[in-house]
Amino acid sequence: MEEFSFFSRDLLLKNLQSETYDVVVIGGGVTGAGIALDAASRGLKTALVEKADFAFGTSSRSTKLIHGGLRYLKQLEFGLVKEVGSERAVVHNLAPHLVVPEKMLLPLSEKKGLGYWLTSIGLMLYDWLAGVKAEDQRRMLTKFQTLKYEPLLKKDDVKGGAIYAEYRTDDARLTIELIKQSRKHKADILNYIKVSDFIYVGDRVAGVVCFDQFSQKEFTLTANVVVNAAGPWVDDLREVNKSKQGKRLHLTKGVHIVVPWEKLPVSQAIYFDVDDGRMIFAIPRGRITYIGTTDTNYTGDKDHVVATKDDAVYLIDAVNAMFPSVNIAVHDIESSWAGLRPLIHEDGKSASELSRKDEIFESATGLISIAGGKLTGYRKMAERVVTLIVKKYFADRRLKECHTHQLKLAETNFSNKREIKGYHDKVYQILKAYDFDFTVVRHLVETYGRQTDLILHEFKRLVASNTPALALMKAELWFTSRYEMVCGLTDFFVRRTGLLYFDAPRMNAYKDDIALELQRYLNWDEARLQQEKQSLEHYFKTVTSFN
Repeated sequence: MEEFSFFSRDLLLKNLQSETYDVVVIGGGVTGAGIALDAASRGLKTALVEKADFAFGTSSRSTKLIHGGLRYLKQLEFGLVKEVGSERAVVHNLAPHLVVPEKMLLPLSEKKGLGYWLTSIGLMLYDWLAGVKAEDQRRMLTKFQTLKYEPLLKKDDVKGGAIYAEYRTDDARLTIELIKQSRKHKADILNYIKVSDFIYVGDRVAGVVCFDQFSQKEFTLTANVVVNAAGPWVDDLREVNKSKQGKRLHLTKGVHIVVPWEKLPVSQAIYFDVDDGRMIFAIPRGRITYIGTTDTNYTGDKDHVVATKDDAVYLIDAVNAMFPSVNIAVHDIESSWAGLRPLIHEDGKSASELSRKDEIFESATGLISIAGGKLTGYRKMAERVVTLIVKKYFADRRLKECHTHQLKLAETNFSNKREIKGYHDKVYQILKAYDFDFTVVRHLVETYGRQTDLILHEFKRLVASNTPALALMKAELWFTSRYEMVCGLTDFFVRRTGLLYFDAPRMNAYKDDIALELQRYLNWDEARLQQEKQSLEHYFKTVTSFN
């Protein structure tokens, strides 16, 4: 596997400053990463720069589902349901260890939501539009069956239910695997590179002015085409380009809270109606259950989006109403995340009513911007952008057609469920000798796939001089810092492993040891070490304090 580490930066910076690219992508979220992969795999010389870490924004703060958009049926967005529904199967095939089938329970309320038959018809339409396989198609349940599936539900309010199929994922991990696959197709990619301005030749955009957050140096990057895939920051760059006319972004905030599974011990993922007409997920994941999401207008600081006490109370009240025996309180929250949806503004529509469709804007100077869309639709969004670019600017080149549906992610991939199960068993056989439970095995395999082999090889070296738990975390750090451009503690704990969200006690137990290990890897001085530790502490405080 090709090294992609902090020590690769000098060579990558040299490339960025000396080459002229066909396409430069601004934004290292899932949309930008998808565009970089599509462009590079077709044969276009491609670069991508991200002002913070990869997946820093929306792409690490979603509901972490590759889902078919059941709620969009209510808005009659049949085309969107059809596209994202069919894309679920494609993305699952690209990374079956990372995009995992999840049966979702949809309880039907006596007082809220649709009736039994309307739900049945809606789910049947959903299955048809999304092309759901027979074994995953919806199954309607009686009240008795629904309560058997989930005894915690409010018994006097349940009138029935349904089981339907979704796919869970880790959005940040999906993004980093797209970045790595783009690198395999010769794209030059760097995080912590901020675009501050555009370069023009005549009246056309011909590159970008960049600022390296580490060296504090400015440089220029030249390209035939510049794509603005900056998510919530798309309009900021359109303003710099003086092209923010017509349609504009409408940012809405989505909050998720995390509680120990014992506080909300649901048997499977549940998607339920709330009094205000929204629907909320409660999804068990290892030792925790996470709950979300909210949907409120946002005009604050896009770089520091946090959950407020009102957000937390809204979700807690919804859960306590649906599961009256659990009685969750704010102090039970172990972690949280808050992200922004970069939607397209529509006059007179509330946050929840806004379309999730993506749109492409092209300025008079040639800047191509894309906004809107869903995590599930990242690949089709990328295909539309790159196809537009090829037709308009590279029609005379003999380039490949889009084939990202064939480009497997995460190195050697799996062919079927049996292979994945066999690999889980193989990893468990190794780790059970060190008293690890299957939750740890699932974390490794669903995070890294077969790349776990490299981590286990390093673990066996480290365990001679460390406790097994610390050795394993150090092995993950070794892998992610060497192959996934980890540059700081939050990169590792938030976006490469998810430990800050999903296993905060384990993170807190070993964070000082990991900080020292990363200091050794990256040659930090004492001041930088303390800065990183303080940054992690501050971030953790923002996701556990509610004002």
